[in-house]
Amino acid sequence: MSFFSKLRERLTKSSSKIGQGLDDLVGDGTPEAPERAAAGGFSAGELHHGTSPTPTSVPASQPVAPSATSPAVPPKPEAPPTPAPEAAKKPGLMGRLFGGGVAAPPEARRELDDAMLEELEDTLVAADMGVETALRVTANIAEGRMGRRVSATELKTLLADEITRIMTPVARPLPLYPKKPQVVLVVGVNGSGKTTTIGKLASQFKAAGKNVVIAAGDTFRAAAVEQLQVWGQRAGVPVMTAPEGSDPASLAFDAMTRAEAEGADLLMIDTAGRLQNRQDLMEELAKIVRVIRKKDPSAPHNTLLVLDATTGQNALSQVETFQKLADVSGLVMTKLDGTARGGVLVALADRFGLPIHAIGVGEQIDDLDAFEPQDFARALVGL
Repeated sequence: MSFFSKLRERLTKSSSKIGQGLDDLVGDGTPEAPERAAAGGFSAGELHHGTSPTPTSVPASQPVAPSATSPAVPPKPEAPPTPAPEAAKKPGLMGRLFGGGVAAPPEARRELDDAMLEELEDTLVAADMGVETALRVTANIAEGRMGRRVSATELKTLLADEITRIMTPVARPLPLYPKKPQVVLVVGVNGSGKTTTIGKLASQFKAAGKNVVIAAGDTFRAAAVEQLQVWGQRAGVPVMTAPEGSDPASLAFDAMTRAEAEGADLLMIDTAGRLQNRQDLMEELAKIVRVIRKKDPSAPHNTLLVLDATTGQNALSQVETFQKLADVSGLVMTKLDGTARGGVLVALADRFGLPIHAIGVGEQIDDLDAFEPQDFARALVGL
């Protein structure tokens, strides 16, 4: 299964929430009538003005009642009963290829007006897109289209196009530099998926021919160290550890020394999860950055903030805080499956413009992939 297929399949809460919201929003309108056919159809003008066309003929299958002045007609012998018609057969291969068979029912359409735009804004805010971004998106959709009648599919396409426009400038892979070792510091709050993300990225870079070293900087949680060691064994990547409770800044310094001695291309440093409102833990992170820069003033060359999509709008405050202390250079969004409301990723791109390097939709190694804005936008709106 392709990553986009997984994204579309697993981004269930967001896509169903937005998609169903748009269906309901337009569902109050009226079905689109087909243009008048060669015989017996409705013209667009007649449909618009509400006039009924005059039938040109009476179908032969409908009997005509005799008038009062018609002469009596002797009854005819009773004909044998006609067998019930068979159920309509499914169109054959050529019919399916060229559009044969029963036509799909026309979609309902609704006039794009102020009331509809307000409902659209509410739908986007409920999907964690944020008030400012939702207002901007709806305004762009409305431009030049007010008064037009649109279907749910058209509205979804317009919304996907607008989201793609916002997300395209931030969709950039993790940059690789000639500097060795390139130090990648990975930060985030508790449970955001940092350790798993490091393991997946290290495995992918190793598969691409890069020499990778991992430093298990979460020295306060033995489970995080063990998890990284499992990923390291799976990918054939060495994992540097320190005794539980050791100074993580000291481990980062030692890891840089080892990576430099071994000629590693990448050094990925894990850090303990920390809430952005815990000043003591944030100061500890600032210390790690200071110590790294004593070894190499240009490091860390990448600081990845791993965000949990289920945190919703709280992700915005996380980016603000970590950006101040650790000079965040890019984002990775995890857990865009099952319970996520992925609209927050649109709000982050619109507000901060930070590169989004990758997104994750599960626990397997191929459930983390480069961010592709058009695929994400179409999955988010339920297309």
